[in-house]
Amino acid sequence: MVKRRTFLKSALAGAAALAAPRIVGAQSAKTITFVPHADLASLDPVWTTADITRNYALAVLDTLYGYDAEFSAQPQMVERHSVDDDGKQWDLTLRDGLKFHDGSPVLARDCVATIKRWAKRYPMGAALMARTDELSAVSDKLIRFRLKKSFALLPEALAEPYCSIMPERLAETTAFEQVKEAVGSGPFKFVAAERVPGQRVVFEKNPDYMPRASGKPSFTAGPKIVHVDRVVWNFVPDPGTASVALDQGEVDWWENPTIDLVPQLKRNSKLVITVKDRTGEIGCLRFNQLFPPFDNAAVRRVVLSALDQKEVMAAVAGAEPSLIKTDVGLFVPGTPMASDIGVEITRGPKDLGKIKQDLAAAGYQGEKVVVLAASTIPTIYAEAQVATDVLQRIGMNIDLQTMEWGSVVARRASREPIDRGGWNIFYTYLGGMGNISPAVPIRGSAGPPMQKWKRYARRGSTRLTSQRNRRFAARCSSTSGRIPPMYRSVCTTSRRRSTLTCKTCATAGRNFMVCGASKSISEVCDALRSQSLPTLPARLAVG
Repeated sequence: MVKRRTFLKSALAGAAALAAPRIVGAQSAKTITFVPHADLASLDPVWTTADITRNYALAVLDTLYGYDAEFSAQPQMVERHSVDDDGKQWDLTLRDGLKFHDGSPVLARDCVATIKRWAKRYPMGAALMARTDELSAVSDKLIRFRLKKSFALLPEALAEPYCSIMPERLAETTAFEQVKEAVGSGPFKFVAAERVPGQRVVFEKNPDYMPRASGKPSFTAGPKIVHVDRVVWNFVPDPGTASVALDQGEVDWWENPTIDLVPQLKRNSKLVITVKDRTGEIGCLRFNQLFPPFDNAAVRRVVLSALDQKEVMAAVAGAEPSLIKTDVGLFVPGTPMASDIGVEITRGPKDLGKIKQDLAAAGYQGEKVVVLAASTIPTIYAEAQVATDVLQRIGMNIDLQTMEWGSVVARRASREPIDRGGWNIFYTYLGGMGNISPAVPIRGSAGPPMQKWKRYARRGSTRLTSQRNRRFAARCSSTSGRIPPMYRSVCTTSRRRSTLTCKTCATAGRNFMVCGASKSISEVCDALRSQSLPTLPARLAVG
């Protein structure tokens, strides 16, 4: 058992975090017992954006490129790449010795199949494929992109943890169904025989894994060097139980302790409290705009205007105010794309009486609103209680349904109306590493194309955008013209993605997510490359 136990909120709960020298100070340590923030409900990083699945993917799977600590894309499974024909041909050469956990070699065709599947769900991938004339496996080790026009962000796109390479036979699964088999080429193997749903996940060191021969470990890039034989994730939903287990040496790491326990834990000299992900984590109220009332963009905007970031976060982290970061924009503060333009709508105080009138004027007619709240993750539940109370006070007919996080992940995938098990709102937190460039944050496809996704106004409108919605439409101050008011998320606030804020790195998160139906991500990427988009205003996501 490791003598100096650490709890942290890390984006790399598996591979990268386990390489931390502090953890391997005890030579006898062979097994790390880790308390994650949630149970692993899905093995498919394309099917879900859940952070727990992303963490699993970073341990078990691998990516062609990775992000270093400066958020620059670096070759990972790729040994090298060449760019020819004025940026319209990219040749990616795989490293030697890459093997899947079933013993088969990683081939270029596995990567091609994975990229194509990922691109069906992630708009950055869709933007890349829209520019691609041909994506092919030229040989077992060579992947070739033949582009219609140059795409300088190709490495950034392929550095997404959601574009984790899997065997071709699994990648041929439709992007709208889950892959249920855990076969990757990463530094850890998933031990299916020891899986206990709702409680336990086990990983073993992959003896065939070959880290990069050069560079240094840095975020998701560089050599992934494993120092332990096994990692056991024991999900403990009760914070008090997890705290006692940590204090008694029964667990080594606790990923997400509740804020009110932090002062007590700081008094234990045997514990080390540290920040491993300086990008933070962001509270989010997620709309389902397939059905009323949130198929009406004007209703979504009224809800956004009712929420006060600071009020929500006081409930989440009031015991440790230093962990709170509010008044942020679309991208992580301190990163090149960061901007706080347009965030004033999320500030208090709020005139809820007037907002209630605005809600009725926007077209809300008292429809029942089914709200999903994960009671097993204290930060989500605190967020849900405050935000849901605001929704009720502005006159919404709320049906609050509490459940464990795995059930939320499964339920939110439903595309059915609420009378057939659907939902209208769920609460979550968004990993800040997904908000550092247009390459990763914009997830706009929840399923196969449907005509409803094209409907910006309320049902029955004969025009794509009603006059009222056009008046409310966001205007981008960096580009000309209006954009369709079809945005699917209102991220209410942000918080440090850890239990202790580093004064040097005290920046966190985002407060909006842009739907792929807003300004084309292809246009955003073009503008980024040409330096014509110095900031992306938060108001772009007002929806």
